[in-house]
Amino acid sequence: MRTFINVEDLGDLRQALAEAQEIKQDRYRYQHLGRNKTLLMIFFNNSLRTRLSTQKAAQNLGMNVIVLDVNAGAWKLETERGVIMDGDKSEHLLEAIPVMGSYCDIIGVRSFAGLKDRDYDYAETVLQQFIRYSGRPVFAMETATVHPLQAFADLITIEEYKQRERPKVVLTWAPHCRALPQAVPNSFAQWMLAAPDVDLVITHPRGYELDPQFTQGARIEYDQMRALEDADFVYAKNWSCPGVTCPEDYGKILSDDRSWTIDQAHMAVTRDACFMHCLPVRRGLIVTDDVIESPRSIVIPEAANREISCSVVLKRMLEVL
Repeated sequence: MRTFINVEDLGDLRQALAEAQEIKQDRYRYQHLGRNKTLLMIFFNNSLRTRLSTQKAAQNLGMNVIVLDVNAGAWKLETERGVIMDGDKSEHLLEAIPVMGSYCDIIGVRSFAGLKDRDYDYAETVLQQFIRYSGRPVFAMETATVHPLQAFADLITIEEYKQRERPKVVLTWAPHCRALPQAVPNSFAQWMLAAPDVDLVITHPRGYELDPQFTQGARIEYDQMRALEDADFVYAKNWSCPGVTCPEDYGKILSDDRSWTIDQAHMAVTRDACFMHCLPVRRGLIVTDDVIESPRSIVIPEAANREISCSVVLKRMLEVL
């Protein structure tokens, strides 16, 4: 595996889930694969779980790790071609990328959506430059449109906590005070639809329709309470307008309806569902305290599984070096 961006990059999901459980039983079993190999983690945006879990996974596999925070520890980077660099950006990404590649064996990239230009974001301009010019295997640590390490961890968690063979999983929009990217919901929908035994329902206000390339085949329900009925898992997440039907609204907040906040009344119509969220979470906006602190909240084991999902991805990349 030379790149990891979407679910199809991982291949058979049943095999990947089995591999995840094998690694969870012995996290250091494949240390020999990473010996004398170096992972370079590049952050264009802040991170807690992604940084810690990815670094831990790499170390479990015996790798050396270099972490570069572009905003705090490097020259300001220009990312667009054809510009006159007479501003505050001292280095172009097209020179920086091959230099970075010369110091490592695998590269992880984290770069969020700007939420200004939909075409630029959905072309994954920054990530694609790393794939093209680094000469190294590249994986996404969240990008403008996807967060596959999170979605894989979500799937591992659902597999561990499900109580019936084909659980009903509801991805629900929730209000937020800031405009957020669609990367997490995009990947969550994509991975749940690819999973062998998941019944996915997506619920959100009108105007928040996710890009069909990630949701093709999903059931969309605009009535949140109806969507939540008999759910086994409730995955709450905010996202800004994806601009599918109205490109001019891309990245905007179209609704701040607090009735979409997940509280006990929402959870009461479910099948004693587990509550999930990728974290960090805005309490009182996305979810109430009593729900996220309840015994049915699995946000902590979900976050812990980020180490496992990344371990599988790095193992497979190391195997082809």
